[in-house]
Amino acid sequence: MSKIHHLNDTEEKLRYDAHQNNPDDKRYQAFLSQVLEPVIHHLNKQGFKPPKINAKGLDFGCGPGPTLSLMFEKQGHQVDLFDKFYVNNPAVFEQNYDFITATEVVEHLSAPNVELLRLFNSLKKGGVLAIMTQMMDDKTDFATWYYKNDPTHICFFSKNTMRHLAKQWHVKVLFFGNNVALFMS
Repeated sequence: MSKIHHLNDTEEKLRYDAHQNNPDDKRYQAFLSQVLEPVIHHLNKQGFKPPKINAKGLDFGCGPGPTLSLMFEKQGHQVDLFDKFYVNNPAVFEQNYDFITATEVVEHLSAPNVELLRLFNSLKKGGVLAIMTQMMDDKTDFATWYYKNDPTHICFFSKNTMRHLAKQWHVKVLFFGNNVALFMS
């Protein structure tokens, strides 16, 4: 979306402040499990399972009520947080991670190529970058697509976009449904 249509930071944060993402909400946890489960499966294959449960992750775009990080911590993993409005800690990008999650955040990025490359470059060898966003496909009628109506959604993806990123990064991408992509470093 053209920058002239982007909200300013104050307007954007007001919109996020209105979200009801409660860590105790079982429906929200089930929604986030779409990312949690494939990442946990990948980590298990990498050897991060009992007795070695100590993978280190980053929840990028965690929002005001981090939930996915708590779900990973219940599985025995350590998770750092980053959110440009709520946990703005750029020091996290000086570290490397076994996994990075970006759930319902990439559609908000004004410089997606820069941010996604920064995330990918923050992965350890054998790590996984999990992106959750509604992806367009051949059946998507953009004019009537609900997802584009949120004024904070300024960038849109498809499975072809994700395949292009995987090719650019020389990695494998796996899809789970029409909204989760896992990039294996």
